[in-house]
Amino acid sequence: MLTSCGFTAPAKTDDSKPNVLLVIVDDQGYGDIASLGNSHIQTPNIDQLHSISARFTDYHVSPTCAPTRAALLTGHHSNRTGVWHTVNGRSLILERETTMAQIFKDNGYRTGIFGKWHLGDNYPFRPQDKGFDEVLVHGGGGIEQTMDYWDNDLFDDTYLHNGTLKKYEGYCTDIWFSNAQEFIGGKKEEPFFCYLSTNAAHSPYFVEDKYSDPYKDNENVHHAPFFGMLANIDENLGKMVEYLKSIELMDNTIIIFTTDNGTAQGAKVEGHRLDGFVIKGNNAGMRGIKASKYEGGHRVPLFIHWKDGGINVGKDINELTAHYDVLPTLVELCGLKTKPATKFDGKSLKPLIEGNADGFTDRIVITNSQRVEVPEPWRRTSLMQGKWRLIDGIELYDLSSDPEQRTNIADQYPEKVKAFKTYYDQWWEEISPSYEDQPYIIVGHEAENPSKLYCHDWHTESVSPWHQRHIRQGYKDNGYWQLKIAESGTYHIKLRRWPEETHLALTAEAPIRPAIPGTSVSASKKGKALAIQEAKLNIQGQDLSKKVDPDAEYVEFSIELVKGSANLKTWFVLADQEEIGAYFVNVEKVD
Repeated sequence: MLTSCGFTAPAKTDDSKPNVLLVIVDDQGYGDIASLGNSHIQTPNIDQLHSISARFTDYHVSPTCAPTRAALLTGHHSNRTGVWHTVNGRSLILERETTMAQIFKDNGYRTGIFGKWHLGDNYPFRPQDKGFDEVLVHGGGGIEQTMDYWDNDLFDDTYLHNGTLKKYEGYCTDIWFSNAQEFIGGKKEEPFFCYLSTNAAHSPYFVEDKYSDPYKDNENVHHAPFFGMLANIDENLGKMVEYLKSIELMDNTIIIFTTDNGTAQGAKVEGHRLDGFVIKGNNAGMRGIKASKYEGGHRVPLFIHWKDGGINVGKDINELTAHYDVLPTLVELCGLKTKPATKFDGKSLKPLIEGNADGFTDRIVITNSQRVEVPEPWRRTSLMQGKWRLIDGIELYDLSSDPEQRTNIADQYPEKVKAFKTYYDQWWEEISPSYEDQPYIIVGHEAENPSKLYCHDWHTESVSPWHQRHIRQGYKDNGYWQLKIAESGTYHIKLRRWPEETHLALTAEAPIRPAIPGTSVSASKKGKALAIQEAKLNIQGQDLSKKVDPDAEYVEFSIELVKGSANLKTWFVLADQEEIGAYFVNVEKVD
């Protein structure tokens, strides 16, 4: 049932375009906020924003991070964007997708991203390729992941600023917010779109003790450093609001606060299963946590505040909404022009904000967690309408009487199950042709040459080595990169076991990254030495091999490649004849 907010958004003139600050927190669940019912966490600044915002109480995202970000930024279901996984080359947003940043840029906005991207680290998927003017990000889906600068630990790290590596002093979240403030205040006369996407509170759970200490030794808190990371985010959000007020931009800035999936560590479920029932912590009475197909995996907070637009009174909106609704909402609120062919899967939430539920009462929202090479029908899927939930096509729940999804009532409502499955089949038939579109990393292009390829993006039947700990332990797997050769010519391909910035030899062991006193940063393990004897690669039907100089940092091949698509696969052959893929590969067009 819709609760009318009574908001009336006045028409905006061209010289008073609203600014947009979109804050998305990683891995914070609906129950990880005090104003949403958690009595064991302190989030005063998030609570204050909640008190003056339109709050969407039945808002859903994808159960994991990259798919949510793809849907949020495009207005398309994540499956349509090519992003239905977080690794294995399926976190790369399709080149054809138009992002929120591109639309804002086309409408005269300055655009900036600060923090996490996780939709591709190579051309044409990078944020600077998808509409962002100012880019300050870490690599991959989180600090310590394969694409991230080696040995980053959230403190005094090296990040990518407009495509160039740069070392920063301070804690990661502080850096994202402080640099976002510089961007926002840089040219006050021009409207801005600022995408402030924190990597916290994603693992690793590293934070200063002063933030986590208040939560230690509390039997109701599942993970003190996780809550500490959220406390730091809350502090930074408060500073951002005060900054906007100080430069007189608060009133005409649309502030959106949301998160990317269910909680990662705010609650503990039985048997350590993602889909289990909560046995410790707070999860707003929902079953499952991050990555779950049940409510706890994908129902998250969404707050929208805009004083000059009349959205400044705390009101709950209880209609079913989703992440792909955010972009069409901003298009309408900001009066943005889009290309004639633009079509969204979502719909503008402006009518709901103004108290009009027409078109929302019976809508169906579908979310799923695929995490495979090719999507499969009903794989870890929740089909939602009102308070009904059909899970995997076989479990039916009515949240109005069973909010924890404990009792499957599918056998009591066979006609409803049938109707939902019919709808799903039609939806699948419509969206599935898009799965044939492939995300090709383009090499030999002036936008990025050389290109650094990471094993995170291997297409492989197992889980590609996405974390630096996998590199340290000598993770034994292999896969291939889907490439598009921009131009025919001579290419140099360098195969590395360790990332370039380490300058470690192929057969070296990596030193330990030390712990940091006064924080929860723990020491890493020593990187294992591998007795690499031979290097091989295959691309465009060509097989090359070389014996390895154990003291060299890489093995280099020179090869002629033809313009067009190509799969690149590499091998390192060890002394015991076991094989692994090269974790890091440079591809450069030289002639």
